[in-house]
This record gives sequence, C-alpha cells and structure tokens, in this order.
Amino acid sequence: MLTFEEKQQIIEEFPELVKKEVSMKRLNYHYEESLFEKTVVVQHLHPNGNAFVYVANVDGYEPDERGLVNVREFSADELRKVIRAAVEALATEATEEETVSETWQHPEGSMVTLLEEDGFFNVYHGPNLEEGFGDYSEAASYLKEEGFSVKTK
Repeated sequence: MLTFEEKQQIIEEFPELVKKEVSMKRLNYHYEESLFEKTVVVQHLHPNGNAFVYVANVDGYEPDERGLVNVREFSADELRKVIRAAVEALATEATEEETVSETWQHPEGSMVTLLEEDGFFNVYHGPNLEEGFGDYSEAASYLKEEGFSVKTK
C-alpha cells in the first residue's frame, strides 16, 4: 500500500487538480473545470493512506452509492489511471444518446407510441401507459405479437 505522502505526490502530478484541506487532516482534490456539478476527483485522502476517487461515469470500476471507489490498496499505476479516467469523465460532455420514439400501427388502424424513458421502453395508447419493458427487443416483440408494425414516415 502506498503511503499518504506517496499518494499525495501522485495526485499532485495532475496540475488541473486543486487541493483543499478538510477535517481530520484529510485532503480533497477538485477539478474545477468540471463540466458537471461534481468537482471532487479525490475525496478524503487521509494520513492513514485511505482515499476515494469519483468514478461514477467511468467504465471498469464498481463505485459505491456515492460514485466513489476506495483506492487504499491501489498501486501507483492504478492510482494514476483512475485519476486520469475520473478527470477525463468530468471534462467530457455527456453525449445524449438518441432515445427511441416510434409510432406503431395496427392493421385495424389503432396506433400506439413506443418511448424510451429512464432506461425503460414504454408503450402508450394516447396518454395512457399500456405496458413497460426492460429493453427494446422485448417491447418490439410484444407489439409484433399484437399485430403492430412500425409506422414509416
């Protein structure tokens, strides 16, 4: 395990991070150019060597409910890698993926709308929610089984 001083030295290799002292001799490091409300990259670097890095939007890590991963046992290379990834995630605008919004029509003329909302695929008949599905293929299969097809523009 790296010592407090070793971790501090590695963190300070990132000139874009700003050190801020917090209670109990702990340090936070902020990325003030963050494109998000969140600016803390390294949280609570403690003299005992414990620390957390914000990785909520970084693939390859399992963050806690706050979006943090404990880096107490990380090697120097692992620490550099996770900090670099965290800064990049805060510096990159989230690209809004195009969401599904389709009109499906039944041969008898009735129409429904398939909308992607908050990770679910919901089927609406007018303003009324008819059914919700966990993924697009489930929703499309259901609609096809009911005789609907995607209405082309």
